[in-house]
Amino acid sequence: MAMKANARVRGLLLVLAALGAIALVAAVAAVAAVGAPRAPGEPLPSEAVAAEPAAAPGVARAPSRSPAAAPPGEAGPAFTPRVDSRTHPVDLERLRAELPDNVYWRTGSPTEDPDVLRERAEEERRWNDLYGKVLSGTASEEEIQRYYDHRRRLSEDAIQFATRVLQEYGDQLPEEEKGLYGLSIRMHRTRLDEIPRERSDALARKAVQDRRREEWRRTGR
Repeated sequence: MAMKANARVRGLLLVLAALGAIALVAAVAAVAAVGAPRAPGEPLPSEAVAAEPAAAPGVARAPSRSPAAAPPGEAGPAFTPRVDSRTHPVDLERLRAELPDNVYWRTGSPTEDPDVLRERAEEERRWNDLYGKVLSGTASEEEIQRYYDHRRRLSEDAIQFATRVLQEYGDQLPEEEKGLYGLSIRMHRTRLDEIPRERSDALARKAVQDRRREEWRRTGR
């Protein structure tokens, strides 16, 4: 019974890595329901939520936005453990072989390697910085395009990964996990729909800032 419960918990946390922090509250509730044991020093689920930044991971702090429109989290939660393939149906090695270019492997797959975690944190910080420039209108046109191309790639790959998991293992997964994968697909489809408008808004902010700077240069005020 304990092994089944632990496998169920590992599976839910694996989904979290693919889904990103938007579904963190829902997954924490599911984990709490099965009473997962904690390793010494591991934070409580409530502590893990409190430690998250105000904005979604992978972006700068910004004015509140709807969850569906929030920029994606590039990396999954740091507390996601390795999935024991002996007790959980999702075979990550098989998925990696089938989807070798999916960004999930670089940004969200379970790992305890400190070098990988450090690289993910550094990449997240770089995208945070760029997102701040995009919001403030100080990013160049090339930087704006690069940021939203990155957003598009993250969502497309998240949809690809979640869809493949459901196709291969959907009939073996608990309902909670299937529901979270479905949520991931819907959430990222919404993000993809919103990217053209957000890209256009960012370019408009840049144009306004450029006009203001030019006016200041000409008039000194």
